[in-house]
Order: sequence, then C-alpha cells, then structure tokens
Amino acid sequence: MAQTRVTRAQHSGLFAGGLGIIVVVVLAALPFLVVEGVTNFLVNLFILLALATMWNLLAGYGGLVSVGQQAYIGLGAYTVLFLAQNGFNAFVGVPAAVLVGAVIAVPASWFLFRLSGGYFAIATWVLAVVAAIVITGIPSLGAGTGASVPGLLNYNAIDLGAYTYWAALVVAVAAVLATYLLMRSRLGLVLTAVRDNEIAARSVGSKVGRAKLIVYLVSSAGCAAVGAVIAISQLDVQAVNVFNIQWTAYMIFAVLIGGMGSIEGPLIGATIFIVLQQTLSQFNGWYLVLVGALAMVVAIWVRGGIWGFWADRSSFRIFSVGYFLHQEPPQDGGTPPGVGPSPRPDRRKWLRRLRPRPS
Repeated sequence: MAQTRVTRAQHSGLFAGGLGIIVVVVLAALPFLVVEGVTNFLVNLFILLALATMWNLLAGYGGLVSVGQQAYIGLGAYTVLFLAQNGFNAFVGVPAAVLVGAVIAVPASWFLFRLSGGYFAIATWVLAVVAAIVITGIPSLGAGTGASVPGLLNYNAIDLGAYTYWAALVVAVAAVLATYLLMRSRLGLVLTAVRDNEIAARSVGSKVGRAKLIVYLVSSAGCAAVGAVIAISQLDVQAVNVFNIQWTAYMIFAVLIGGMGSIEGPLIGATIFIVLQQTLSQFNGWYLVLVGALAMVVAIWVRGGIWGFWADRSSFRIFSVGYFLHQEPPQDGGTPPGVGPSPRPDRRKWLRRLRPRPS
C-alpha cells in the first residue's frame, strides 16, 4: 500500500542560516566601505523590510488583515522621544519600544479580536486614530507640531549615521528571524493551517485564538521597534508622520508584490518598492501612479506575488518553513496503487494526484 510522507522542506535549514550570517556580516560592515547615500538607502530598505515582514506575519500567516499598524509605529517613535527627554540614550528606546508595543497590544487585542474580516481592519485603523489623538494631546511630547529627539545632535554625523544604520539592520534581521523561528515551531504549523483553512484548523483542535494573539503581539512589537528607528533616523517625531496610514500602505504593497504567506516575499517586495521609489522620485507624484499600476498588474496576473509565481514552479526555498507531501511506493511488496481491487478507490485516486507542495 502506498504511503504518504511529510517533510518540512527539501533542503536543510543550515543553508538559510549560513547564507543569512554571511549577508548580515557583509551588511554590518558597509558603513566602513560605502558612502553615506548608500547607507541611507539601506536604512529605508531595512525599515520597510521589517514592516512588511511584520504585516505579512499578521495577515499572510495569521489571517488578520490590519490597516492600523501605524498605531504601533507612532507609539514606538514617541517612546524614543519620551525616554530621550528624560535623559536616556535615544538608542535605548529601540528595545523599550518593543516592550511598549507588546504591552499596548494586549488590551488592544481584547477589543479587536471580537471582530473579524473588514470590521477588524476598520477597528485597527480606528485604534491608530485614537492613539494619534491621545499622543497629540500631550504638550510635553510636542502636541501636534512634534519635537526633536534630544541627544542625537551630540553625535558627529558619521557616527550617528552608522549607529542608525546598525539599529535598522538589527530590527530588520530580528523581524525576519522571529518570523522564521515562529514558523519553524508548533505555532507555525497552526498558523499554516489557519492560513489554508481556519475552520478546518479549529475543527481538529488547533488553538487558533492563542496563535493569533501571539502573532498580533509579535507584529505590534516589531512595528514599534521600527517606529523607534524612524524617530532616530529623522531626528524628530511628528504625529502626522509616524501615525500616517501611508506606512501600512507601503507594507501591504511590498507584501502583495513579493508574495503573501512567505518569508521571501516581503524581502523581494520591499526591495522592489524602495528601488522604484528612489529611481522614480524625480517624477514627483507620478511614481506613485507607476507603483500603483505595478500593483494592479501583479494583483490581476500574478496573484501569488513574484515569489509565489516562482514557488509554484520550483521546490527550492531560502527559508525552510514549508511542509511537503511525498507519495512513496509500497515497501512490503504488495500490490501497487491502482492495480487490483481496492476497498477505497477514491482515496487512492486522490493520493496519486498529490504533488509536493509548500504549505
């Protein structure tokens, strides 16, 4: 009788680990090797990469489509401002923002998880608006006009640029690594089931609510860390900027272009968006029209995104987080599938049609 074997992926996770270490080491050394313009470009790339990865974890794996993650970006930025105003180093605000984002996400999830679908998405946007209103009502934080982050001008320009670059790199690497580790764990298997069919996942006893809560907390903490880096890179914090819904729009674009429900997709999408933004920025607002047209083309003809298009035609993965089904021939010398009588012909026919596919 034929057997079906389940494997995590078709290559070892050591490949992704070794490649990742090499890439991170090279990127970490760039401030000593390239001009400031290159590092500024990469800071913007790391910021969008981390945001897209967190939104993909939330929506692509957890099924929680949010349009209000700018709430946590703003909270992270104002965490840096508050700590700097009280004598702390601004870079200490990055790990502090992670904690603030996770803590605020706990009561927020209690309200948001009572909604689903479009209602959940609108509620996340309302949460972001409320957070902006509350913050702008605090005079010590600059109210509506914003405030400069104290202490950053004490650094010379070269050191400040390098420290900001490394902070952005650490946040981006941490976002990708956290997603990878989550998807390699038992929680990742639950999220995979939720992504494919939430009702079926619940029916087999998966703790869907717990999985979604963890994903929401991690995503919120990651966005808050990115907000802290944005505050440091811009040297000041303005509510109209850090609470702007454009951040969520950028995340969604990067994920849809690269491919939702994969770790590789946001990397590709964020790179494409930043390159287009830098290349077409001379055309003012027209670059947004071109970017929007690209998004429409991908949404209509390449619905799985660029990485999804590749994944459908290849079994190669950079990050080994997928699960594959393999049909093996009978090992007991019995009758091969499809030969002789079978008490369950429909199931055998279904097994013969199985192909290895990533979850």
